[in-house]
Amino acid sequence: MSRNRGPRRPRRLDRSALIAASATALSLTASGCVVVHGEREVLPSATRAEAAKALQRFTAAYNAADKAYDPSLDADHTTGALAAIDSARLEAGRTNNPDGNPSHSPLKLTDAKFTIPKKAGWPRWFVADTKANKGGDARWLLVFTRDGLEETWQAAYLTLVAPGKVPEFKTDRDGWAEAVPANSTGLAVAPADLSKDYTTYLKDGGKTFADGAHTSSWRELREKRSTRPGLVTQYIDEPLTDGDYAPLALRTEDGGALVFFTTRHFEKQTAARGASVPTPNKDVLALTDGEIKQSLTMEFVSNEIALDPAEGSGDGQVSILGRVQGLTSAQGE
Repeated sequence: MSRNRGPRRPRRLDRSALIAASATALSLTASGCVVVHGEREVLPSATRAEAAKALQRFTAAYNAADKAYDPSLDADHTTGALAAIDSARLEAGRTNNPDGNPSHSPLKLTDAKFTIPKKAGWPRWFVADTKANKGGDARWLLVFTRDGLEETWQAAYLTLVAPGKVPEFKTDRDGWAEAVPANSTGLAVAPADLSKDYTTYLKDGGKTFADGAHTSSWRELREKRSTRPGLVTQYIDEPLTDGDYAPLALRTEDGGALVFFTTRHFEKQTAARGASVPTPNKDVLALTDGEIKQSLTMEFVSNEIALDPAEGSGDGQVSILGRVQGLTSAQGE
C-alpha cells in the first residue's frame, strides 16, 4: 500500500550493535583481561547543561532546515518518529519551493524544563518541556536520545500537550527522574504494548483508552469519513516499536508513567466508478508516487504521549495527552 520504504530510518548504527560492542570492551591489567561493564552503571543520562545545549543545537538545525527546505541540515539532530515526519515535510516543501521556504518563521523554544532520568545502559535520553512561539499555548515536549558518548543528541519524539496536563515526575533527592522499563508490569499497559494496543483500539474500540480527541473522537471522525457517497475510505493501523521507534517512559509521582510511543497509519481513498478521488493538496502530491486515477493511499507516522496509570489505580484507562502526525509517503493508482 506504500512505496515499500516505510518511515525513514535513523541515520546511525543500530542500538543493539552499539550495546553489544560496549559490553565486550576489555581492560588489560597485570592479572589478565577484565570485562568492563560501564553500560551497567546507573548514571544521569545527561547534565542539565548538556540537555540545554542539545535543545539549542536542535532548534538551530531545525530552523536552518525549515528555511532552506533541506532535510540534510537537521538530519543529524532528529531520529525515530520525528525524523520520519520532519524529513517528509521538508522533502515536500523542497519539491514545491526549490529556493526555500517563503513562509519561514524561526521556531523559538523558551522556558525549558528538563526531566533527566538516571539509568544504566544505552540509549540514554531526557525530556525537554518548553514553550514555543508556534502551536498556541501548548507545551512542546521533545525527547532526546543518543546511543554513545561520541554521538549527537537527537530528537526522537515531539508532541504538544495542553497547559497543565504534563504530570509531575518522580525524582530522587538530586532531581533525577526514573526511567520505566518497556516491559514494566506495574502499569495499566506495559509501555512495550501501548503501540499495539492503541492500533487495536483504533480498529475495534474497547476500554483500554480514555475517551478524548485522539481516541473516541478520532474513531468517530474516521467512521464518518469512511461512508461518504461515491468515496470509500479504508484505514489500516500498525504499531512501530523497534529501534529508534521504541517507547520511552518516565515514572510519574503517583506511580504511573508518561509514555512516548509511535504508530503508523494508512488511509486509502477509493472512488466509485465514474467518480474521482478528491484532488490532494500540493504537499501530498509532492510525496505521491504513481498516477491518481481510482485510488490514493497515504502513509502517516504518528507519535503519541500517554499517561499510563499504575496497575489497579483509578479506572485503569490510559489517556492520550497529545499526538503529532505527519504524511511520509503516498501512492496513486
